[in-house]
Amino acid sequence: MNKIPRRHFIRNSLLAAAAFKACPLVTQTSAKSRVLGANDDIRVAVVGFNGRGKNHIEAFSKMKGVRLVALCDVDKSVLAKELKTATANGEKIAGYTDIRKLLESKDIDAVSFATPHHWHALGAIWATQAGKDVYVEKLASHNVWEGRKMVEAARKYDRIMQVGTQCRSSVGLQEAIAWLREGHLGKILRARGLCYKRRDSIGKTSGPQPVPETIDYDLWCGPAPHDPPRRNSKKNGSVHYEWHWFWEYGNGDIGNQGVHQMDIARWILGESEMSPRIISIGGRFGYEDDGITPNSQIVFHDYKTAPLIFEVRGLPAGVDSNKVDDFHGASIGVVVECEGGSIVIPSYTKAIAYNAAGKEIKTFDEGGNHFENFIAAVRSRKAADLHADILEGHVSAALCHTGNISHRLGQPMSPEKIREATKADSDLAESLARMEGHLGANQVDLQKTPLMLGEVLKMNPKTERFTNNRAANQLLTRKYRRPFVVPETV
Repeated sequence: MNKIPRRHFIRNSLLAAAAFKACPLVTQTSAKSRVLGANDDIRVAVVGFNGRGKNHIEAFSKMKGVRLVALCDVDKSVLAKELKTATANGEKIAGYTDIRKLLESKDIDAVSFATPHHWHALGAIWATQAGKDVYVEKLASHNVWEGRKMVEAARKYDRIMQVGTQCRSSVGLQEAIAWLREGHLGKILRARGLCYKRRDSIGKTSGPQPVPETIDYDLWCGPAPHDPPRRNSKKNGSVHYEWHWFWEYGNGDIGNQGVHQMDIARWILGESEMSPRIISIGGRFGYEDDGITPNSQIVFHDYKTAPLIFEVRGLPAGVDSNKVDDFHGASIGVVVECEGGSIVIPSYTKAIAYNAAGKEIKTFDEGGNHFENFIAAVRSRKAADLHADILEGHVSAALCHTGNISHRLGQPMSPEKIREATKADSDLAESLARMEGHLGANQVDLQKTPLMLGEVLKMNPKTERFTNNRAANQLLTRKYRRPFVVPETV
């Protein structure tokens, strides 16, 4: 295997030269892939599979005209387990712990990423520079700035880049949205995304937790700070999964589960850019643990078409309940209210239309295969064939990010002050009243542990920058840890 030249991956400075010696990477000049014939197998590698990545392995392994040729995970025990399963029938599959080594291979056409969010952008950009097509899981990016860099890289190197918001491939949802746009329910009044999904405490640690010996923690951290983990979930250990609830790696449940519903709501509104005005209300309630991101949150995106309102509830319906709340029959879904009725999307594939009297008038329910859509676009070489091109993934991810930025810049306030600050907007006030009721059912005293009223942010959707808000603009990106730096020029 020949090592790919590395000179174009670094900047013209002594610091960059030092980083180069420590971290050999693929180069921009290598972004040429083999020409695929109609009968050629597409050779796929999967990176990260302690969770959703197992579905990637299964999907590509069973797909006609596709060969799984490599697996990569920074946890040697996870890698060994999946390699054993994947090669049980004699398949030849290479194993890697370092993605940089994997990307040097000329025997890979496409790379599928199911890593933690903080690795999505850098991994995807490196892959495009190495001439690989990319399937990257939701949330597409860890922050707004790097999401735009992913779009730039896909376009510059003419690579196919699909985001794992698989609802876009649902035939039922495609048909429902087309039907809605034909005007059957009249003008859209509001689109509401829901993530009512119970999240238990991850526990409170007394200090940094040990990293399992099987994990290359320097690679796991990658672009993020090399800080020891401060989580001790009995189910997932000190490193895996609970990273979702820390800003260094994850984006809370709005960017975990919620981005699916955020994406559907924006798709329905037909908005192709970030919203011009954003505000968040929320906090972390019901327990004291090491998690940082909110488990209860409202994010209001003030689109011209209609407002997009997102609601996160990580607590049960009540303090003694094993159930979660629902809104018009949906707990994890989308509710679109129109002048002449509504559409409720309670799952990844199903949509139910109601008239103004609340009577069910039409149901749409048919799935689709998002992985097959990606492979079809890899063969056609047309990004337009993708159901969730990286640009769509970037914008929907950005709505999660900007809502979180509002939250992070907010201030704790009494219920009375928050009600006063939001009373001019009836949609936001209505969501707030229901949130207060939900927290009350969980015996949360908002006088003692107040909600965070996020800063009202104004965004220029064209430049993807906030207007006259330096602190908010600083949170559009992050400080990257060398040598794992998302490049300014891809």
